[in-house]
Order: sequence, then structure tokens, then C-alpha cells
Amino acid sequence: MLDKILKFTGKGIYCPQADIYIDPWKAVDKAVITHGHSDHAHYGSKYYLAQMLTVPILKHRLGSKINVKGIEYNEPLDINGVKISLHPAGHIIGSAQIRVEYKGEVAVVSGDYKLEDDGISTPFEPVKCNIFVSESTFGLPIYKWKTQKEISDEINSWWRGNEKNGKASVLMGYVLGKSQRLLFNLDASIGKIFVHGAVQNINEIFIKAGVKLPDAEKVTSSNRNDYHGSMILTPSFVLGSPWLKRFEPYSIANASGWMAVRGVKRRMAIDRGFVVSDHADWNGLNTAIKETGAEKIYITHGFTDVFVKWLREQGYDAHILKTEFEGEIEEPPKNDLINES
Repeated sequence: MLDKILKFTGKGIYCPQADIYIDPWKAVDKAVITHGHSDHAHYGSKYYLAQMLTVPILKHRLGSKINVKGIEYNEPLDINGVKISLHPAGHIIGSAQIRVEYKGEVAVVSGDYKLEDDGISTPFEPVKCNIFVSESTFGLPIYKWKTQKEISDEINSWWRGNEKNGKASVLMGYVLGKSQRLLFNLDASIGKIFVHGAVQNINEIFIKAGVKLPDAEKVTSSNRNDYHGSMILTPSFVLGSPWLKRFEPYSIANASGWMAVRGVKRRMAIDRGFVVSDHADWNGLNTAIKETGAEKIYITHGFTDVFVKWLREQGYDAHILKTEFEGEIEEPPKNDLINES
């Protein structure tokens, strides 16, 4: 049991009074979804509630015929005496923290979040509460991110150098969220921008929903001369595939929080690794928790043992909550993390 207002079940985090689940990993009658990543949004529920910009993503991933309602940030709903509202999480476009209030007690389920303003997602807003349910994907002190500007400058400098050498720049990142963030912060004056079809599909969904994204062309040509000096945004599953041959000569990089771990870049056999994560780093996690003012903290996924121990040492009433949330894709082997910690 989380507390009087929320309970933990085999299907997910549950509010009995409102009869709703938050990011359930099994089919339920009513589900409130924090964002569209597959570990938080599962198929089969009878009814979904999400932030407006997450609705088209849910329809794309779970089926166009799902029963889903979209609401704006800070738009209050009353469900059987329970006040529910969604608040910016800053994780990806449309991501939300779920605020649940009943009889004076407030719980916030954050889903995934980051504090750094990436320029395209609605920035994270701390929400005062009694109970805060947080992730800890990067809940170790070794994870401390550079600023958005520093990250963007590094990527654009790499691209500029490749362009001068007549090479294409292939930058891998997660299709939903990461790719749009990377695209938004590219310097289009350097050259043309291309995207993998999977990235283009998500881009088109957001553009139709009113999100402004820089121009990018879907990769269709097999003529390598079309790509010299250009930037190609793609999922990481293309690594080692024949699909990449059309870009030769090229330099290839990966954008992930796990690039902060020694050995990951070498194991992937890539040229560059950019530390770019849509999750809060160590300082971000601690800041977010402090700003909620919560008396009880529940940690759902990531380095839960280490982070809960740390929070208790800081005087928090902190607990581990076992879920099926995964955090950032492409987690490094545990041996790499042991060597880093």
C-alpha cells in the first residue's frame, strides 16, 4: 500500500476512490497515462486519460480506436470526489505528472521526468504534495548532465566537422522524445537534415497536433551522394545494418544518458557518444524531490536500492515500489555500472 489515497497492485498504481490506475502495465477499466513510451502506456485498457499531445501518440501506438480523452495541463477533473490534474514533467512532448487529491491529501505520480528545459517539451513544474512517486533511472551520483546549450554545441560542432570532411553524420536516439529534442536543437545552417522513417512517423504526428519542428526529410534515396555533409537522425536499431551503407562515408554517434558510462561507446563500436537523457540526473532527482515538500517518497525504477538508501540518510521517509517501468532504453551491463560507481 502506498497510502490511503493510492494503493499498489499487480496491475499498477491504483486510486480506489476514483477507480483509476496510473500507467498500469496490465489492462484495466480506466488508465491515466503519464506519457507515450511503451513501458508506461500499455494496450488493452477500456479508457485512457492523458495530456492532449500524448493522445495522438497513444492512438499511433495502441490503435486508432482506443477510447481516450485528452486534457490540458492544470485542467482539473473531479472523479467521485477525487481531484485529478496533469502537470508538466519535462520528459518528452506531452509528458505529465499525475496529481491526485482526496480529503486534503495530495499524491503526485511523476512518471519519467527531467528538470532541464530542452526547448521543445513543456518544462517540468514542481507540484507540492504529501506523497511523491519518483523514478531513479539515473539515481547515482556519477550521472550529472551538461546544460542543453553545451550538449547542442557539442553535437553541432561534431556535425560541422564531419561536413567539412565530406562525411554524413548519423546520430542515433530514441524515436519518441529524444529524436524530436535532437532535431529541435540542430543548427540547420550546417546542412540538410534527414530522418529515419520511424522518426518521421512520430514527427508527423506532433506536427499535425500543432508542434513546430524544424524541416527534415525522410530517408528514401540510396544514392550516397545525396547525404554528404548532412545529418541523419535514426533509431539505434540500424546499427550494423545494411541501411547505413547509403551514407558512406559517415561518422556515427549515439545520444543517451548511458554514454556517461565508460565502455558503452566502445562496446557499441561507434565514433561518438553524446550524453543526452530525457530523465533527471542525480542533482535533478534530488532537487525535484525537495521542491515537492513531500513527507513520503516512493521510488519506482532505476537504481532504487541506492537512491532510497540515500534519501533515508537525508531524512526522507523513502520506500522502493517495484513496477514494470524500464527507464532509458539501452541500459548498460551491470558490470559497467559497478566500475563507475
